[in-house]
Amino acid sequence: MANPARTPEVAAVTARIPGRVSYAGWKLGSAITAVAGGGIVLHLVLRFAIPVSRPVSLVPLYAVLVVGGLPLLYGLARKILAREFGTDLLAGISILTAVAEREYLVGSIVVLMLSGGRALEDYAARRACFVLDALAKRMPQHAHRQSGAEAVDVALDEIRVGDRLVIYPHEICPADGIVVEGQGMMNEAFLTGEPFEIPKAPGSQVISGALNRETVLTMRAERLPVDSRYARIMRVMEDTQQRRPRLRRLGDQLGAWYSPAAVAVAIAAWLIAGDPHRFLAVLVIATPCPLLIAIPITLIGAISLAASRGIIIKNPAVLEQIDACRTFIFDKTGTLTYGKPELTEIECAAGFESHDVLRAAASLERYSRHPLSSAILDAATRANLRLEPASEISEPPGQGLRGVVGRQEIVLTARGRLRQQDLNIPPIRPGLECVVLINGRIAAVLRFRDEPRKETRVFLDHLHPHHGVARVLLVSGDRLEEARYLASQVGIREVHADKSPEDKVRIVRAETRKEKTLFVGDGINDAPAMQAATIGVAFGQTNEIAAEAADAVVLESSLAKVDELIHIGRRARSIALQSAVGGMALSIIGMLVAATGHLPAIGGVIAQEVIDLLAVLNAIRVALPLQALKDF
Repeated sequence: MANPARTPEVAAVTARIPGRVSYAGWKLGSAITAVAGGGIVLHLVLRFAIPVSRPVSLVPLYAVLVVGGLPLLYGLARKILAREFGTDLLAGISILTAVAEREYLVGSIVVLMLSGGRALEDYAARRACFVLDALAKRMPQHAHRQSGAEAVDVALDEIRVGDRLVIYPHEICPADGIVVEGQGMMNEAFLTGEPFEIPKAPGSQVISGALNRETVLTMRAERLPVDSRYARIMRVMEDTQQRRPRLRRLGDQLGAWYSPAAVAVAIAAWLIAGDPHRFLAVLVIATPCPLLIAIPITLIGAISLAASRGIIIKNPAVLEQIDACRTFIFDKTGTLTYGKPELTEIECAAGFESHDVLRAAASLERYSRHPLSSAILDAATRANLRLEPASEISEPPGQGLRGVVGRQEIVLTARGRLRQQDLNIPPIRPGLECVVLINGRIAAVLRFRDEPRKETRVFLDHLHPHHGVARVLLVSGDRLEEARYLASQVGIREVHADKSPEDKVRIVRAETRKEKTLFVGDGINDAPAMQAATIGVAFGQTNEIAAEAADAVVLESSLAKVDELIHIGRRARSIALQSAVGGMALSIIGMLVAATGHLPAIGGVIAQEVIDLLAVLNAIRVALPLQALKDF
């Protein structure tokens, strides 16, 4: 089971992982770099160590210019015909000028510089994508489905919800599900970033991609492999790869003004001094612009770092914008709270019994993924109630759950949806609640308790002093009393309660027009608001729709992970600016020195090689693991 999958879906996704895509380019760039480096070394040996004629010593340089220079000039010609003028233009002009001035060594070093830079860029991109690539390779190929007393190997696409699957020691879990037999430990570090092994026993949830340790576990599949968390990560990787070319175009866009400026300085130096060597010296130190390499490597490295920490960044723009968000907006249930409420009270209306109400509610709620559903089902299980078949089930976002149980129409909804329909509702109390209607009559009010996360107060308190967050809002579909009660516990002053998904979108859009916003939520009701915010962050273990709508998904439902995401984004932006702007500044200084005649062409190419190397090494730094990615 540990072998990589080769199913069509997995193969299609893994084939487009950035690290795999760049492999051919990395090999070609490495080959050209080797030829260029070898040719230059051989030329120097023939010129200074072995007494041969100058024409003979130049033969290796001719080979370098043909092998490395012609492909570059061909690519440059295609770009010019397509009216794309990036930093490659400087390289092409430098090589042509070097050949025209018979500065073959300078031209060869430019070829070495470009091919080496591109090979290093591809290697860095492959290194930065190591975690994502490793996830793809870990995808299991088969599962052991229990059939009677035997376990039969089946392909992943043959697994069905409810199948009993056996996971042997040191194998990868093939699907999301629940342990039904056995006890042991599983490693979920690739998926959640949690470095510790997690104990599993009957009733424990297991996730696809987790590594079983020493014992045999039997699980019941709760999702198809194609719908599992592992498959979702694979789709996110594909989406990330599709977005990646935009980052490269950003480098060319910034280089659109840099390239003409460099050519202008070179021409001015030539005209003023009357020396074409000044023209060449300026161009070689301006080639290539470090930002072309630094920005993609930095962002890809940050995406890789986030993935290793259990955070999937679907939109790379998150890394550029998250540190600029000044308004944070939070959903309540499952975000600021644990999202695991307990049913504490059933207050029945006259003529209704609590066990009948609970049976009807649980029979319907087993088809819902609302956070209160599990609390109702748990209460029914503890009461040993036998659930009844349900039909005509519907759950419009923000409108509650309705259906037919037996021959009775059952509705579970919020108090606010009924105020104009029926005033005979029991008095309001602090905390969570929902109203149960049977055949149009109020049957009971169910009351729950959902504790705030232990880190919520500390996390919210540190946002302003550490991240410059000006405002924190609570926007919830729960009634005002519930929202205010939680807000008072965690220190939020601005509360918007009893809001439909449409209301949430309007609030988020209004706030986004004032400042950049970050919305954190976990439910289907939050998906539209996530898309309306500058950045949407979802706790990915709860709702698929919310995870798909978000720009980033926190696989482990923890506000500490949101803080890690902020730090990763801040670090990525800082390093990208350091590499790109710092490299450009050094190049501009070198251009001015070369224009005054104090830096020859051969010195210029060496200086630019050092500048590019520093920019790339600084960009790679973003993917290195840190001791601390949070500050609370």
